[in-house]
Amino acid sequence: MAVSERTAAKGKGRIRSLNRKGTASGKAVAVVAKTGTPDAHAVCERCGAVYARKTWRQGRKVTHGMLGEARWTVCPSCKQVESGEYFGRVVLRGAYVNAFEEDIRQRIQNVATRAQTTQPQRRLVAVGRDGAELEVLTTSQKLAHRIVNELKKAFRGRATYDWSDRDGALYATWERDDVPGEKKPARRW
Repeated sequence: MAVSERTAAKGKGRIRSLNRKGTASGKAVAVVAKTGTPDAHAVCERCGAVYARKTWRQGRKVTHGMLGEARWTVCPSCKQVESGEYFGRVVLRGAYVNAFEEDIRQRIQNVATRAQTTQPQRRLVAVGRDGAELEVLTTSQKLAHRIVNELKKAFRGRATYDWSDRDGALYATWERDDVPGEKKPARRW
């Protein structure tokens, strides 16, 4: 039996898994690619995140031996927040945003807090008004995507996504123009 006959019998999944054209070899996040990673154990002096086993984590148990050899530094996420650098940008617009801004801000904060417990490198950089729009900047494109998904789930509305080819940053918009309780004008035929 030829090789192509064996892979055809198993389905297209096997064929697709063998095709590696266009895939990235390194899975480093853009910020980590810029700043680099610590060689050994490190502790962020600002947020308390601990770097061990190639990841930054909050609330990781730290032994005295680990603290003795740990290096105090500033994690990439804290550096990013300080410099105002972001990889996720969400723009919220529409009459609904103006009417329910506090509820929307609370939902955004809840999503960011939940993400930060398991992945401390995903944080809000800034949330602010830009004219009639509300703008949210995040340290990662995945957090921005999660925020828009949660807003769609909780408040409905329309979302659009645009990923940058240059650095993988996400520009997302969420909009909703109607306001519940507002009477719509009657149609005239």
